[in-house]
Amino acid sequence: MSAAELGPPVDFVPAREPGGEVLRGQYVRLEPLDPRGHAEGLWAAAQGGDPRLWDYLPYGPFADEGAFATWLSTLPGLAPEERFYAIVAEATGAPAGMIAYARIAPERGRTEIAHVWFGAALQRTPGATEAVYLLAHHAFADLGNRRLEWKCHSLNARSRRAAERFGFTYEGTFRQDLVVKGRNRDTAWFSLLDAEWPTADAAFRAWLAPENFDADGRQRRGLAELRAG
Repeated sequence: MSAAELGPPVDFVPAREPGGEVLRGQYVRLEPLDPRGHAEGLWAAAQGGDPRLWDYLPYGPFADEGAFATWLSTLPGLAPEERFYAIVAEATGAPAGMIAYARIAPERGRTEIAHVWFGAALQRTPGATEAVYLLAHHAFADLGNRRLEWKCHSLNARSRRAAERFGFTYEGTFRQDLVVKGRNRDTAWFSLLDAEWPTADAAFRAWLAPENFDADGRQRRGLAELRAG
């Protein structure tokens, strides 16, 4: 068997686990989830504006703030391979949504962006894109991962479009992967690799720059255009 048939050699150094850092951007910061400190603001962020917010998540909707707070309190100890963050708007200091690392595996050099939900005020804003950028940048530049994953219900068109917009590549669909809320879930897998990150990183930074938006807040160039350029 030739060396080519065994795959290319890799000078692999295991990645590091995320710690308790606050990840700061222009529009938002990602604070490690504090169930007591963030519950009230996150509940407020989730109210109104998006009737489909919980459709493809394995939890929610919640009957009331108490039920939401109880669920939130279980997250820090839910799984050792997950780290949850509250997305906090820099302008107001108010929580605006959530995002997480999942399937954290430093020994394999990979992790996943998961548990993403944006309150209505955050959706389709630079802050929403920046939240994903902050987690991706941390995964590659600071933690040293070689692979970042994005997964979603195969019928979740919004999440699939988001993955492609952010520069992830569709890899395939795991059929009958899960049963969620009593329904079948086929899971679409996407990935972004360390060799692809410099191009994606530059595009994110160019897109987030103030000069990329006109006086009405409309983007001048999209992420896909910036990656191609």
